[in-house]
Amino acid sequence: MATMNISLPESLKNFIDTQVQERGYSTSSEYVRELIRNDQIRQGEQKLAALMLEGLESGPAIPVNEAYWNGKRDALKQRQPVQ
Repeated sequence: MATMNISLPESLKNFIDTQVQERGYSTSSEYVRELIRNDQIRQGEQKLAALMLEGLESGPAIPVNEAYWNGKRDALKQRQPVQ
């Protein structure tokens, strides 16, 4: 596992130490890793929301049903070389 050293003002270090103690973390590193993981999740959710909004704004809705997927499969089969 890689290591990283960071400098914090005393007030932030005290806050982290309190969180570690009150919330049952083993170490301050464990607490910081959880913060980073939660931020990764949050960013992923924001990206997904942006992509969904882009899709909604991309034009009129079309029905996606069995006939739609069959058409997609047929088009793909026509593009593939025969073996």
